[in-house]
Formats: sequence, structure tokens, C-alpha cells
Amino acid sequence: MTTSEQSPAAARKTAAKAPAKAEKAPRASADKIGRQDWSSWPHYDKAASGFRGYWYPVTWASHITGDPKPFTLCGEKITLIRDSGKVYALHNRCPHRGVPLSEGNQQFPGTVSCPYHGWTFDLPTGNLSAVITDGPGCRLTGKLGVRTYAVEERLGMVWVYMPIAEEEPHPIDEQLPEELVSNAFVMGGRFDPRGGNWRFACENGFDEGHAKYLHRTALWRLFKPMPTWNITRIVPKDRWIYRVQDEVYWDADFPGVGRWTNKRWWMKQPPEGTFNLGNTGATDKVDPVIESQDFPGFASLSMPGMLRIAYPNFMHYEFYVPIDEDNHMYVGVMVNFKQGWDTLRFYGKYLGAIRWLFHGQFSGQDAWMVDVTDAPPEKLYRPDVSLTAWRNLSEEEYAKKLAAAGVTEPTTDTTETEA
Repeated sequence: MTTSEQSPAAARKTAAKAPAKAEKAPRASADKIGRQDWSSWPHYDKAASGFRGYWYPVTWASHITGDPKPFTLCGEKITLIRDSGKVYALHNRCPHRGVPLSEGNQQFPGTVSCPYHGWTFDLPTGNLSAVITDGPGCRLTGKLGVRTYAVEERLGMVWVYMPIAEEEPHPIDEQLPEELVSNAFVMGGRFDPRGGNWRFACENGFDEGHAKYLHRTALWRLFKPMPTWNITRIVPKDRWIYRVQDEVYWDADFPGVGRWTNKRWWMKQPPEGTFNLGNTGATDKVDPVIESQDFPGFASLSMPGMLRIAYPNFMHYEFYVPIDEDNHMYVGVMVNFKQGWDTLRFYGKYLGAIRWLFHGQFSGQDAWMVDVTDAPPEKLYRPDVSLTAWRNLSEEEYAKKLAAAGVTEPTTDTTETEA
């Protein structure tokens, strides 16, 4: 023990000998300050494993072949397999002894067989089609099966629909960003499994305050400063909410502390005035497709956790895919609305720099924070209007979705079925 350290007992003796001082008002413990739970948003509070009734990207379409592969989505274990060019999704558990079907293979066209005893399931329906080790007359054939899930391929990815009950899925194009459905583009991206709940990742993406401070050391922003603070409001438009910057401040004097700024001598000088494309300043040239969208603000968010960041010449999207309560899949996508030879230039820039600087080190800072976030309890501040607006949106939209499905809460249907 150093000379400046005391044991708890010694500290109590020292305190007893010290002269009496005026009593101070008791200070609330850190875990008793602010909001103690998320009961104001009950649907959001219960969505630790994700919102059901939506399409989620699971992996790149090129990764799914005739060999089944395992995934976890919204807490459910599924297996994906491709047959005759089409991708199928089934619950990843053989009802016989619980062996994952992803450990099996195809013994017959249009089926997948469990590797343990050869229980064989029809890919489109999940029905038990044959039990190889019980012969052609097995009494279970056609009487049970495993759950199947709707699958679509869009943006080079495999998307799986997680139902609330037994409803038909809505068309996937209704959920995708509108500009990606109606325009030609080139894209690059990555799937990155990460620790932390998907809600923390989603809130981080739309968070008003963090980028200016957390990402100030990112190599992606090495030559461009970001503001110190903003005056921001949230504007709803159609199914999205937007962060709109009304005032932008590049530096500030903090009373009793000092002056703080993101500007450095080697960085490009920031522009005057406000801007709502990108997060480092206005530009004279804007991609015509992006300009035609007339976005109120550069950052927007929609259900079930899809972030869109509009820069002057490219778009960035993030999908926060719930794996379980403690893990999520980060899907980051960079898009240029280019065709022809310009696509080669984009791929060169993406593979040579953007993938590592933006979807790597820059986004890795977000992954770090999401993994160590522990809320609630929480004490929110003014910029957190972005978080509460998102929670309000999710609460309202999910209540509508449950009502449309005719249920009050998502059902926990069995993943094994009987004919």
C-alpha cells in the first residue's frame, strides 16, 4: 500500500478525527439518475431479439450454395440452402434428436437430410418427406416437419422474413430504400457479426452527438473536420425520420474549462452556414439521383432498424440485424448511382480504401461503443432527441403492425410442425 492509500478501516478513523463540516445535500448514486427503464416504449423494450414482421438481410447471396449453412435471426436458428437456383430457409433443428440440419446435405433434389438418421425434409414446405433409416413405409412421413421462412434476394443479399404469427410477408421492395428500388447503382459492403444488442447499434447510428467526438480520430475524417455541436430537430417524412441541422458550430468556449474544436491546421477549412448532406460541410456538386430525393436531412432511419446517410456523391446504409439479445449483425453498404466504366472506378476506391477506412476503422469505433453500452438506466441529454424520436417511431409503427396481424404480441409458434 502506498503512503497515499488507506484501508477502509483507517479511512473511517481519519474521518472520525476530522473537524465537522457543513452537511451537503446527498448525491444520487449514478445508477439512480435519469430514466431507469424503457417502460415508456413497451414494444421497443420487449424487442431485445428484434422486431418480427420484417425482412432482414442475413448474408451475401453468393455465399449460399447447395450446402446448408447455419444462421441465427431474431433468436431463431435457421439454415439456408440453395436448390435449382432458389434459396430456402428452414428451422435449423431436426425434430428427431435436435441435430442441426445445417450439418446435413442433399440426398434428393429439393430436400435436405439430417446427417444423423437421414430424416429428409422438403425445402419449400419443410414437411418430412422420407426417413432413410426407417424405410419407405415410415409412419411419420408426411405427418410432421420443420418451420420454413419466406426468402428473397435483393441488393446481392439473402433476406429472410420473420413472421409475427402466420401472416403473409409484405413485398420486400416496400421495406427497401425507395431510391435503391427505382435507380441503377453500384455498391460495396460487408457483413460483420458484432457484440451488443441491435438496439444499441441502431441508436448509435442515428445518434446526433457521437460522431463529432467519437469519430474525431477516424482516418476517414483525417482531412475534414466535423462540427463541435449542432442545433438539430427531427422531421418525419413518410416512413422515415430525419435529423435536420438548423445550426452548426465548429468550435465553442466552455466556461471554466476552455475552448474546444475539431479543426486542425492540416484539415480543410469548414464552410460557413448549415448543411444537410454529409456531416463535414456543404458542396457545390451533388449527384443528381441523390439531389432528386429531396431529403430533409442527411441522416434518416426507418423500421425495423435501417439507417440511411446521404452524402453529396454517395449513399451509405446500415442494417442492424438482431441475432439474439447480446449479438447483432452489422450490414454496411456504400452505394454510388453510377453505370458503365464509372462502376470500375467505384470498385477500385471501395476495395482499395473505403472498405478498410469507412466500413473498417471508422465503423469499428461504433462497434466498440455498442459492445460496451449498458442501458438503461440512462440520463439523456438534448441531442438524444434523435434516440427518443426513433423509439417513438418504432413504438407507433410496431403497434400498427401488430394490429394488422391481428395480435397483441408476437407469438412464439413452434418451429416444428404437424401435418
